[in-house]
Amino acid sequence: MKRRQFIKSTLASGLKLSILPQLAFQTRVTQISYEELIGKGNPDLYGEGFKLRKEAYNAFTKLQTEALKSDIQIQIVSSYRDYDHQNRIWKRKYNQNINKGLTPLESINKIIEYSTIPGTSRHHWATDIDIIDANVTRPSSVLQARHFEENGCYRKLKLWMDAYANTFGFNLVYTNAPHRKGFKYEPWHYSYKPLSSMYLSQYKSLNIKDIVANENLLGNRYLSEEFISNYLNHNIMDINPELL
Repeated sequence: MKRRQFIKSTLASGLKLSILPQLAFQTRVTQISYEELIGKGNPDLYGEGFKLRKEAYNAFTKLQTEALKSDIQIQIVSSYRDYDHQNRIWKRKYNQNINKGLTPLESINKIIEYSTIPGTSRHHWATDIDIIDANVTRPSSVLQARHFEENGCYRKLKLWMDAYANTFGFNLVYTNAPHRKGFKYEPWHYSYKPLSSMYLSQYKSLNIKDIVANENLLGNRYLSEEFISNYLNHNIMDINPELL
């Protein structure tokens, strides 16, 4: 075995031994309220400049500390977003698209290339993060896939996360798998699996049609049963299989 491969293998093995007991403990089953599932709850949140559930926060700080040894300063640029926050994003984008001449349904389809329908975001669970490397010069628009690929400024971060993120319980959500549907590839979006898989499991029992109707979502009358079914199967469920 080559020296570099040996070092990487040894580090990964050591990290797994230190984190696995914690991950096993976090896989407990807890009943989650409807309000928390759609971003209208009142969860206890932790973090400076970001907000995560305690278990996810603890795992992230360990991941962040380990990455510093490779001169990577992992910075969270988005974490917990409540329903109102997501709804503000939705309204802004919806109206912008309408003002550009798109029909309501065209506007909605444009939005869900990257943004979720309020009440359906994984960020409502305080388990998911969007990250960059604060040790490199920050581009004007940080969350662009090109920054994480080839010669992009966040390429080193991406390679490190590919190698070690899973060890700390984090998985990429929207991969670049060729046949994946739904939201486009997001190399910056990671989810803390020991908690988010439990949230997703319980979220699947909700009726999205009821959520958008009950919350009076802008444009909700254009969301047919077929649209909602496709959104559930593609945008919510067609994710990294490791998170299902």
